[in-house]
Amino acid sequence: MIELLAPAGNLETLETALYFGADAVYMAGKQYGLRAFADNFTEDGLQQAANMTHAQGKKLYITVNSVLWNRDLPGLEPYLCYLAEIGADAVIVTDPAVLQLIKRSNIPLSVHISTQANTTNYLSASFWHECGASRVVLSREVSLAEIEEIRKHIPADLELEAFVHGSMCIAHSGRCLLSSVLTGRSGNRGACAQPCRWEYHLYEKGYEGQYFPVMEDDQGTYIMNSRDLMMIGHIPELAGAGVSSFKIEGRMKSAYYVASVVHAYRRALDAYERDPQGYRFDESLKNELVKSASRGFTTGFYFGNPHEEGQDTQRLLDPRTYTFAGKVVSAPCAGVVEVEQRNKFSVWETLEVLSPHLENASFTVESICDMEGTPQESAPHPQQHVKVNCPYPLRPGDLLRRHDERESI
Repeated sequence: MIELLAPAGNLETLETALYFGADAVYMAGKQYGLRAFADNFTEDGLQQAANMTHAQGKKLYITVNSVLWNRDLPGLEPYLCYLAEIGADAVIVTDPAVLQLIKRSNIPLSVHISTQANTTNYLSASFWHECGASRVVLSREVSLAEIEEIRKHIPADLELEAFVHGSMCIAHSGRCLLSSVLTGRSGNRGACAQPCRWEYHLYEKGYEGQYFPVMEDDQGTYIMNSRDLMMIGHIPELAGAGVSSFKIEGRMKSAYYVASVVHAYRRALDAYERDPQGYRFDESLKNELVKSASRGFTTGFYFGNPHEEGQDTQRLLDPRTYTFAGKVVSAPCAGVVEVEQRNKFSVWETLEVLSPHLENASFTVESICDMEGTPQESAPHPQQHVKVNCPYPLRPGDLLRRHDERESI
């Protein structure tokens, strides 16, 4: 069975990932992870996450994949012991120091080697296995043919995990110094400022104040902006190459993004596993992923180097036309749902339902009331709880979105 692995940057995205069908989630504590600006989890929060995940029969992986300095080591062993105590199913590791501590102190933790370790060949994968790793998260730069070759030359009990969806980095598997050089915030220490997404112009020395677009575009150019990875249309190829865990990128992303992506991949994986031989990809799932927002899509390096096809240098491919309107909190009575507002919506607008229990459902908002029953023309206040008419038996955790009537750019 293929594992669907989803990101969780906070408690809400954790709940969302599990609700929409993830088999496992990965997250970070307040230290040693590579997403310092995600909310992340306190130690009590990690315990709560472990309890919630295991109660649903699912797995929890904790990132301990920061580049480590001497000053980081004193607190590392106690932290690893705590992760073992709460029942983390594995830690995701880049630095060999973590492996050494786990082995030396006999800490009962499984180890997954992070994509930051840049594993691109079978000898490296076998090396990590000999060091005690049970899984390797492959470099994003390997092709399907290379993954298949790696799988043939490594021990049968060494699992292969690969990213199948989400942001791509211009640096080799994310090992980038650009943020550190420009801002002092190291991407290898969890503090990337994403300067590869910035807008750039050229200027000639001696002509200060005169800026020239790199492309003929009055908005500048996004010369390092990569398209997002999307492999939902290639599940048989990934499975055939030997990938046993499909990883979604996005610990900085919203609950809406996590819901949309997990939901689409869950449906595709379930269809494939029901009938691998007769599997036919449902093209409508690509549209579901477009609704989650993106920078345009690429298959990355899976079918060879994408070159310019992997880049969106003019920022012209963003197809977002959907807005996350609200999250269902409860269904107090038939025909009514309690919604926590996330973006403004109004009476007579049409909302789509995003739910693991209901497909292709939408309805027109005919009434909005506050929790005291006072009618409102709209729900303009951030995270306000309102009651909304709804013809469907929605459940807590279902999401509502609005289609914005504008052309994609």
